[in-house]
Amino acid sequence: MNRILALQKKIINKPFGRTIFSKILASYAPYFKTIKPYVLELRHNYIKVSMPKRRAVHNHLKTVHAIAMCNLCEFAAGICMETSTPKHRRWIPMGMDVQYLKKAKTDLVAECDLSSVDWDKCDFVLCNVDVKDKEGIVVCSAVIKMKVSDKKKK
Repeated sequence: MNRILALQKKIINKPFGRTIFSKILASYAPYFKTIKPYVLELRHNYIKVSMPKRRAVHNHLKTVHAIAMCNLCEFAAGICMETSTPKHRRWIPMGMDVQYLKKAKTDLVAECDLSSVDWDKCDFVLCNVDVKDKEGIVVCSAVIKMKVSDKKKK
């Protein structure tokens, strides 16, 4: 079992387990802490994560800043990749294409589903991440290109 999924299994059902688990994942890349991601669901090839709308992530319109939404997309795609990539392979982001579709006026939820990926044959994975508001409207959509390769043998 992947180390992240093993950690989740170990602490998720303890008091404040989901909050602690989310904070641990956000600390993998400390900049993620700025958006306060909260993992709602995580399994092999899938993640659903939320972030609160709060003043620290506002733009001049008092809506969620575009870059905060990018951070949420990158968090979702990265954690999904990390929990899904086989042990003998590695990944690294190569680029991101983002569409800002609506003003983000509420808390947000991002989803990434990699269930169609053939992990043993792929060279690149396109992580599609949709960010929705509380009404279920997609406010941001990203495609993050991840390069996947075999780990170097020691």
